[in-house]
This record gives sequence, C-alpha cells and structure tokens, in this order.
Amino acid sequence: MTSSKTWSLLTLLLVASSLLAQTPSPALVVLEKADKSLAIVDPGSLKIVARVPAGEDPHEVVASDDGHYAFISNYGAFQNPQHTISVVDLWEQKALPAIDLGALLAPHGIEWANGKVYFTAEGSKVIGRYDPATKQIDWVLGIGQNRTHMLVVSKDESRIFTSNVNGDSITILERDKKGDASGWIETPLQVGKGPEGFDVSPDGKELWAANSHDGTVSVIDVAAKKVVQTMDLHTKSVNRLKFTPDGKTVLMADLGSGDLVVVDVPNRKEVKRINLGHGVAGIQIVPDGSRAFVAVSPDAHVAVVDLKSLTVTGHIATGKGPDGMAWAVRK
Repeated sequence: MTSSKTWSLLTLLLVASSLLAQTPSPALVVLEKADKSLAIVDPGSLKIVARVPAGEDPHEVVASDDGHYAFISNYGAFQNPQHTISVVDLWEQKALPAIDLGALLAPHGIEWANGKVYFTAEGSKVIGRYDPATKQIDWVLGIGQNRTHMLVVSKDESRIFTSNVNGDSITILERDKKGDASGWIETPLQVGKGPEGFDVSPDGKELWAANSHDGTVSVIDVAAKKVVQTMDLHTKSVNRLKFTPDGKTVLMADLGSGDLVVVDVPNRKEVKRINLGHGVAGIQIVPDGSRAFVAVSPDAHVAVVDLKSLTVTGHIATGKGPDGMAWAVRK
C-alpha cells in the first residue's frame, strides 16, 4: 500500500472514530418538544453535539443503564393521544423503530428499572412495562385514577408511585405475594389539587408532590401511607419536583412564574426563588449534586444552576420547547 493510500485510510478511520465519539459520557439528553427532536448535550461544554428525531409530541425521556438507548414517551394529551414510545440509539445518534403500545394511549411518565421501561398510559388509566430484550409489553396494571401522569419506580421494583393530576391523588403500589391476584396492593392518597411533579426522597421515606392547581406541596410518609404535611408555597403551576442526591433540598419548577423554587427539606422552608425566564419545566441534577439543569421551555434554553451558590452559571441554547431530560452514562 502506498503512503498516500495509507494516509487516506488513517484519515477515514480518524474521522469515523471522531463521529462515534461525539456522544459524550455522561451525556445530557434534552427533548425539544415543539421541534419533535432529542438533543444530545455535552454537559461540560454545554454544547449540543447531535439531534435525533423523537417522534410525535415527545414529552419525557429515559436512558438505559448502559447509556446506549433513549426511550421517549409520545404523548398527544387529550385531543390527539399517541400510542408509541420512540427509541434512539445514542451511540449511533439515530432513531430506531418506535414501540407501538396498541390500545395504551397517551404515554407520558417514563422510568428505567432493572432493564425494563415503565410508563404511564394516561389515556387508558394504566401503567405498563416494556422489555427491550423480548421487544414485548410484558405487564400492564390498571390504576383507575384520572390522568395518571408521572411515575417513580423503586430500584428493587417493590414499590411504584404515580401522580394522578385530575384525580388529586398519589397512588402507592406495593408488591403483594399473598392477597390480590394482580400481585399488587394499590393505595390512592388524596393530596392537593392537580398533583403532577413529584419525587421520592433518596432514603425512600418521604414522597413530596407538587400540586400544580393550588400552589401547595403534599408530604407523604411512605411507610405509613399518609399525608403528614401540606405546605402552601403560593406557586402558580409547579409541574416538576426533584430531590437533590443528598435529600436535603427539593427543587421545584414553576411553569407559571418561571421560578425555580428551592426548599430546605429538614426545616420545611423555602430558601430561594430563582427566576429563570418565562416558564420552567424539566429538571435534571448532576449525580454529585453540584449543578441542576432546568428546561426554560418558552425561552428555548436550559439553565445551569450552581446548587451551592444558587446562581445561574450558564445556558444551553436548544430548539423549541425543551422539557424532559435524562442522563446517559456509557458503560
């Protein structure tokens, strides 16, 4: 082989290698709802390295444990409920065939647990589970509440929690090997008006639900299955709530005011409101708890918030309507 041909081959290999390396690890993946796309972001440089089609009306996203695939709920809400979960190969940066959910309509909340994808199907009042290994929906459970929107699945899959926006309730599901034929015991708890964003504390002891229609937060004792406190924070329309990894702070995104509301968990007190723009939605927190990424949907960017100083330290320019986000760590 001549030296020129050798050099050309090496150049091609280097170009191919650089293309494969474009997806960083960790990567922040951001849904751009109005553009129907998924942005792959380098959280260090705050730059978008690729965009991939995300299907019709994408709302929430989760990544597989190995960081290879992203699964995206295609929602459609009330007027045009969808019935698919879009799939993206993050390493190859390309869309794969979508998962057809059949009669399970308006999927929204989505979680990855033990190699499987859990999701809500709001339009069918159920939650379900998809197994990527068998390419089958292998489990469906009726919730029977109105507008089951978001869910959290415990790491051992022994508990599942859902927020039911129009039912004004949070449902706690616990595995039951002796009683109910479904294998689950379901306990709906009445909270405030319009619970949407919620999270379970890192120690699993408390669930905090943001009630988007009345400006309150309901605190639930998970073991007792009881609302133990309701805090009136006078928010306008909080639709996302996240605990920091140490469990000491809760962040709430107020879509109505554009504020990120910071609450001290042990003292149950508001610490600060940081105005990020005209409306905020999705929240993702760096695993070490140092920074939060907050989608400012109407303003087409993601704000970067330093959680020590509680100040904005950067922005990621996105497409239209950024909202759902997830971490993808390559393994």
